Amino acid sequence: MTLDQPNIRRESGDDRRLAIAAAARAIIIEKGLEGLRTRDIAARVGINIATLHYHVPSKEALVALVADSLRRDFRAQAARRPRAGKSGLEQLHLEFDDFRETVLEMPDLIIILTELIARARRDAAVAEIMIPMREFWRKQVADVFRLGIADGSFRPDIDPDAAALITTGALSDCWRRSDISRSLLDQVLAELERAFVQTPNPLQE
Repeated sequence: MTLDQPNIRRESGDDRRLAIAAAARAIIIEKGLEGLRTRDIAARVGINIATLHYHVPSKEALVALVADSLRRDFRAQAARRPRAGKSGLEQLHLEFDDFRETVLEMPDLIIILTELIARARRDAAVAEIMIPMREFWRKQVADVFRLGIADGSFRPDIDPDAAALITTGALSDCWRRSDISRSLLDQVLAELERAFVQTPNPLQE
């Protein structure tokens, strides 16, 4: 080997898994989860089936990889709008901003998430992956309500877990609608806020 021979960078395992997740996501968008085939993924990534199975040995492992890529996207989105030091109401506004951005500007994420959630209803293995994601989101929203009750930005009689279920349920229904518009989405978010916000008592002013 000569000194001037260029170094050849080998693709790391993490890079390969990211490429597999990206290929799987693209196929889900084009064909749905039912159209997901390992040979198609391998062809898009430029690897053979044996190499693909080394990284994702089962359909469940592939779904878990795709779900993990969604989690990374949502974490990156949340990091662009830091929550530290903000009130419960301010944090709820940030949750709404994230959701509005996802629905209106990141429709591919919604397609993939909807496909996986629909599959989870009839596939226990997929449900084991997707249900914790949904519960984590609901818990985050419940924590926002708990903070808002403590800091006075939300009504003191709110049940945080029930409020989170109402909020995430309404938002989930919005993303399943193909005809959702920004104006309708803004109306839904405004109604949710009005349902929980602490309004001043005129007798105390």
